[in-house]
Amino acid sequence: MPMPVIAGVDGSAESLAAALWAAREAVRRDLPLRLTHVWNWHPRPEGGEPGTAAQRQLARRVLRQAKEGVRAAAPDARLYDEQLEGPATAALLRAAGEAELLVLGSRGLSGPTGLLVGSVAQGVLARATRPVVLVRAGENAAHELRPTADGAFVRAGHPDVVLGIDLGDPCDAVIQFAFEAARLRGARLHVVHAWRKPSVPGLGPGEIGLVSGERRSDEWLGFLSAVLRVWRDKYPGVEVAETVTEGRARSALLRAASGAGLLVVGRHVVDRPAGPRIGAVTHAVIHRADCPVAVVPHE
Repeated sequence: MPMPVIAGVDGSAESLAAALWAAREAVRRDLPLRLTHVWNWHPRPEGGEPGTAAQRQLARRVLRQAKEGVRAAAPDARLYDEQLEGPATAALLRAAGEAELLVLGSRGLSGPTGLLVGSVAQGVLARATRPVVLVRAGENAAHELRPTADGAFVRAGHPDVVLGIDLGDPCDAVIQFAFEAARLRGARLHVVHAWRKPSVPGLGPGEIGLVSGERRSDEWLGFLSAVLRVWRDKYPGVEVAETVTEGRARSALLRAASGAGLLVVGRHVVDRPAGPRIGAVTHAVIHRADCPVAVVPHE
């Protein structure tokens, strides 16, 4: 059986938006969709069983609401659901290991409440070995439609998929995910690299930083085009736009992601003494981008 697209649902508006986004993605990829609700069982000397029964009843209600929304928005989705016992982060990480991708709701900077936002979502992002997509409330398929003169709506081209790329360490898994996402949507892929002028003591002979300022962007653009050439050959139907800009990566990506359909960034899977981290750029975009954000782990 193919790995499913999994959406974590907790009854919040954000998790319902995540479930609907996941349903559309599952249909695009011709994969099953699994709706997952996590409940925590806290045994107590008295009343433990009624508490468990109440949690199961809540889980059924949450899953029923999500299924109704998915069936109305994506009737072609091959849908099933499951309940998992918490803690939430650990349960979702186990689910992610069985998924083509895991989709969670996110409130960005608007507040800490809700099961699948805040520390839970960041804990999953920091440790997941499969791609994770964060979706905010209000995200829907409406931007794929445009009005006609007679007041009807027709399907329009999908907004850009934006890929943030680090040319110091371009990763095939992240690039492939972005190209495939653009292909599935019939969307343009906008690839963005931000560079900053290095300090003179850190430069070596022949490095781009030694090139005059007015030529430096051209050098980076040539490097980006070379990195993408093999991927253009693999995905000849995907239109690609390339942007290199001087400045902070997080600022460049947030500008590019405004009005986009999906932002794709990478995350290094490395062992750190202080534990897993998601990185400063990824942390910034998952909190501030106004479109869904896919975080793709890589070595």
